[in-house]
Amino acid sequence: MSKYVIIGGSAGGIGAIEAIREVDPAGTLTVISEEKTPQYSRPMISEYVSREATVDMMKYRDDQFWENNNVNVLNGRTATKIDFTKKYVELDGGDKIDYEKLLIATGGKPFVPRMKGEKKDGVFTFTELSSAEGLETKVTQSKSAVVIGGGLIGVSASEALVKRGIKVTLVELKDNILSLILDKTASEIAETVLKKSGVTIITGQTVQQIQGKQDDQSAVGGVVMTDGTEIPCDLVVVAIGVIPRTELVKDTSLKLNRGIIVDKFMRTNIPDVYACGDVAEAYDFLINENRLLPLWPLAYNGGRVAGNNMAGGKQIEYEGGTVMSSLKYFDLPIIAVGNINPQDTSSYEILVELKPEKTIYKKILLKDNKISGFIFLGEIEKAGILFRLLKNHVEVSEIKEILLSEDFGIVSLPEHLRQEMFVVN
Repeated sequence: MSKYVIIGGSAGGIGAIEAIREVDPAGTLTVISEEKTPQYSRPMISEYVSREATVDMMKYRDDQFWENNNVNVLNGRTATKIDFTKKYVELDGGDKIDYEKLLIATGGKPFVPRMKGEKKDGVFTFTELSSAEGLETKVTQSKSAVVIGGGLIGVSASEALVKRGIKVTLVELKDNILSLILDKTASEIAETVLKKSGVTIITGQTVQQIQGKQDDQSAVGGVVMTDGTEIPCDLVVVAIGVIPRTELVKDTSLKLNRGIIVDKFMRTNIPDVYACGDVAEAYDFLINENRLLPLWPLAYNGGRVAGNNMAGGKQIEYEGGTVMSSLKYFDLPIIAVGNINPQDTSSYEILVELKPEKTIYKKILLKDNKISGFIFLGEIEKAGILFRLLKNHVEVSEIKEILLSEDFGIVSLPEHLRQEMFVVN
C-alpha cells in the first residue's frame, strides 16, 4: 500500500510531490513514469536537438530529487489499468500498487494522423525526450526535413533543425502558421521572419504520404503533399499538437470530456482521485469555465494544488489559467494571451500598433472595457502589466488611450487601478 500514487512524473507530478511533502513528510509516495528521466523541461527539447542544451541542462530537478523527497519512483514503467473500487493501479508485467490517494498526471501525447509510410525510419515527434534523442542522432546523417504542423511545436522544431544546418520545409494545413495563438497580421510577420531564416513554408495543405528512399524503402526519402507535389527529405517531424492521454481511464466511471474533468480543488468525480496538467480540463479564469490548457506552468501549479489537497493540508483552490503563449524562435519574441481571434468582433474594441519595418506588432482586444486578449510581437516588455489587468478583470476605460504608448507602465496607472491589478483572486 502506498499512501499516495502519482501516475506521471513531469511538471504536474513534481508539483504534487513538493506540495505533499510540505504537508506530509513521511507518507509513502510512489510515482509511475513511462520515461526513464521524467523531470526534464519539455520546452527545452528544441535546445537539445539544436545542441544548445544537454539532458542534464534540461533537468529542472536533479536526480537526487526522488531520494530527497522519499519517493519510490518507477521509471520506465507503464500504468495499464486503474481499479477505482479496489483502489489499485496495475502496471505492465501485472504488478499492482494499492493507493489511498491517486493523482493522474499522464499529460498529453503527440497527435500523429494516419498517413501511408508513417512508420518509416526517420519519422519523429517532438514532445518527448526519447523521440528527440533519436532525432538528434539522425540529424547528423541528414540534409533536409519536412516538419508537419505550423504551430508552436512545429516552429520550435524548425528552428532547432535550421540551427543544425538542415533545410526545412514547414507544412501547415491552415492558411497561416501559429494560427491558434496569432491573428493573420502577426502570423504573416512570423512567416516573413522564418522565410528569411531559410524555412520554406507551405500552407493550405498537408502530407498525405511518406515515401521511402530508392535504395531503402524502410527509410524516409520524401513526402507527397495533398496536391500531389513530392518533396524530397531525409527526416519528417510530426508536430501537429498533443492530445490528452486519457486511454488509461476510458470506459471507467471517471468523468471525461476531451480531458479528465476536475473541480477547483483538482478533484475528479471519484473520491480520493485527482488529476492535473495536460490530461485535465481545469479552470480558465478568463471564460470562467473548465477547458484544456496544455501549458507547463499551469501543470505545475495544478499539481501543487492537488498534492496539498491530497495530503490533507488546508484545502486550496486552483486559481486557474488561460490561453497564453510566450516564445522566442528565430529571434522573434512573441506573447499572446487570452481571446485574440474572436469569430465575431462586433462587441470588441480593438487597439492596434503596427511597425513592420521594426517587426513590431501589438494588438489589444477590449470587451466591456476590460482586456480579453492581446498579442505583442517584437516588443513584449509591457505584456506583464497587461496580463495582470486581464487576469483581474480590471476596468481600463480611463487608460485605454495609453495602453499601447511607449510610456505606459505601472506608474501610468491611477492608484485604484494599481490596487485592483494586484488583488489576489
